[in-house]
Amino acid sequence: MATAGYNKNLIRNAKIVPISGSIEDFKIINNGAIAIDGDKVSWIGKDISIPDKFNKYCEYNAHGRLITPGLIDCHTHLVFGGNRAQEFDMRLNGKSYEEIAKSGGGIASTVKHTRSASFNDLVCASLVRLDDMIDNGVTTVEIKSGYGLDIETECLMLRVAKKLETLRPIRVQTSFLGSHGIADEYKNLPDRYIEDVCIPALIKANNEGLVDAVDGFCETVALNVKQLEKVFKSAKKLKLPIKLHAEQLSHSGGVKLATSFNAISVDHLEYANEGDAIAMSQSDSVAVILPGAFYTLNETQKPPIGMFRKHRVPIAIATDCNPGSSPMTSILLAMNMSSTLFKITPIEALYGVTTNAAKALALDDRGQIKVGMIADLAIWDLDHPSEFSYRIGFNPLYKRIFGGSY
Repeated sequence: MATAGYNKNLIRNAKIVPISGSIEDFKIINNGAIAIDGDKVSWIGKDISIPDKFNKYCEYNAHGRLITPGLIDCHTHLVFGGNRAQEFDMRLNGKSYEEIAKSGGGIASTVKHTRSASFNDLVCASLVRLDDMIDNGVTTVEIKSGYGLDIETECLMLRVAKKLETLRPIRVQTSFLGSHGIADEYKNLPDRYIEDVCIPALIKANNEGLVDAVDGFCETVALNVKQLEKVFKSAKKLKLPIKLHAEQLSHSGGVKLATSFNAISVDHLEYANEGDAIAMSQSDSVAVILPGAFYTLNETQKPPIGMFRKHRVPIAIATDCNPGSSPMTSILLAMNMSSTLFKITPIEALYGVTTNAAKALALDDRGQIKVGMIADLAIWDLDHPSEFSYRIGFNPLYKRIFGGSY
């Protein structure tokens, strides 16, 4: 067993799923080994082929367990105040997402609670959710703002997100989502909101080093294409990558906008069409599928997975952890849902929470077990990766390795 401070480790007797090639090249290395120097993978191969130079490394026997890259949750709204359990009841009584939003619920409700929460309130509430993600094998998580819709609270949410990675063994990627909706005080002046609040908040947050990407919500209950284009032009000036919630509840032209900015990902996509899939393929955008929201909202329009396969659009899977439409923290459950609801194969789902999730965050140093990659790994009590999607509500995590530390 490796000890704290020991930076040369060798994992042996493992069933390794490297995810280091295309799905067509998927493989499992039986009786495999992984050498780790510091926080990076330095060698991977068969036990019988371990080079002599690794013989002095501190050994760990995996006893035949399955090892994958650490999982990546590439779309979450982890930081927020309050909850929306009451709206859950409203939906069960026949109210639609749009009806709830127009009656003062939805994002507006969470904005109210988040604005009234302190930094420490938000940290404490977020840690509860984050700890469950970590217990599910997640080593990298994306966290969005978007429940402030004013300059200070948008920045506060991102400060909280950055604080979390100092309190737990987790890597956090932040997305500015000031274009999640129009603040109530600007509901009759949406363009003024973009100019007076959203873009200044983005600039301030970026100046503080709080922004890794810029996101938006293109929908009838949120922002339209023209409003989001202004935000994305500002993001482009700041040299920040683009992401977008698009075509979730209707076809609003979000994919066309996002791909015109070479978005790293476009998310939800229930109402996307073949033209959207072609555009995403051409812009090398990842399709992030969010089954938790589809399930919670009891939707019937499914994302066009077949079209994404046809046009070779990478597919990622995420929890969409948020208080309204996806109060879920289990990436493992998201994998099961994506297979059960959308016929995403178990191997596609595993790629979706590893290498494709990394691509959705523009990260090229994780999501695979390969020489030079960060040694974020997960050891599982499983015989085959298909069990990730097969099981419901079951957590087979045996051990999580973060940056080479056990």
